[in-house]
Amino acid sequence: MAKLIYTAITSLDGYIEDEHGSFDWSAPDEDVHAFVNDLERRIGTYLYGRRLYETMVYWETAPADSPAVELNYARVWRSAAKIVYSTTLQETASARTRIERTFDAAAVRAMKEAANADLGVGGAELAAHDDRVEQQPDLVDEPGAKPVGGGKRALPDGVRLDLELLDERRFASGVVYLRYATR
Repeated sequence: MAKLIYTAITSLDGYIEDEHGSFDWSAPDEDVHAFVNDLERRIGTYLYGRRLYETMVYWETAPADSPAVELNYARVWRSAAKIVYSTTLQETASARTRIERTFDAAAVRAMKEAANADLGVGGAELAAHDDRVEQQPDLVDEPGAKPVGGGKRALPDGVRLDLELLDERRFASGVVYLRYATR
């Protein structure tokens, strides 16, 4: 059976975009991009919300003079099927893409059962109704991070630092230690 994998590039304090809706701070360098390319090769179908799809559709027509690592990702992205969950999107701008008006967890479970490759899910607001991904704890096989669901933030809003990674350590329990210094 295929797995459903949720991935997102997040800030240290758990954000996927800043207070202005920008995510330019998360642009991967060549090494990170190559790593992500390798992770994404196992995805046969992407499940997107409209906003993330509209961001990702760039890869359908990425410029031919783009760096090799980006062209490699474009090939990975175009080779996968895409399902966009949206009540407002009228048509798709990429091949191998269809629109679903509602997110149906049972249908996703059936896709997992039938798929030959893993499914990737992305978009913070995917299917924002009673059947949404985060309300189906048994649906996502690899959540990408340990969600707590709310509480007190480690850093207050408004803190933005330029950091340099000094050290990291991964533990068998799933905890990851990251040590940073300000630049």
